[in-house]
Amino acid sequence: MVTTASDPVTGTGQDQEVTLFVARRVEAGYEEAFEVWAKEILAAAAAHEGNLGTGLLRPAGPDDPWHLLIHFRDGEAFRSWQASPARAACFAAADGHHHEVHRHEILGMEGWFATTKAAAPKGRPPVRWKMAVASTIAIAPLTVTASLLLNPHLAGLPTAVRPLVTAPLISALMTYAALPVVTRLLRRWLFPR
Repeated sequence: MVTTASDPVTGTGQDQEVTLFVARRVEAGYEEAFEVWAKEILAAAAAHEGNLGTGLLRPAGPDDPWHLLIHFRDGEAFRSWQASPARAACFAAADGHHHEVHRHEILGMEGWFATTKAAAPKGRPPVRWKMAVASTIAIAPLTVTASLLLNPHLAGLPTAVRPLVTAPLISALMTYAALPVVTRLLRRWLFPR
């Protein structure tokens, strides 16, 4: 689900992760000052409770915008950041030589796809069925490998406990290893120009 600035994260998906994707255009000659400001607001966001990470993508070309990415564990943490004094202080300190040109608030796994380098120019995730295919390609080998390598060692554990051991491992491997590789390999199909 992608929402816009006028359609804030409320109601459905409140317990889903939220990724804020903002593109800001910077006036020529003010790039260094903007980068300092961007790093300050991202540091403030990173220190905010419920933050899961931040990122700054420099423009691909001289006329392209900068992209700021801020990831929260849920809608409540996101709304808390939006209303925070730390965020307000960062905007009060802004020099006025940059402005927002694009903004998306993205829920759930769509945020992961939207924040990859391939998606950065538009900040939009691929269509859902393509995300499902890419996720399946990433997770299938992990679950098969876990079944072959881990299950024999977990046989003594109660059936209900086994997934509590394998699920976090598979989730971490998918997020940090498999999905980045699959996304990179399928980038032209996932993000057609």
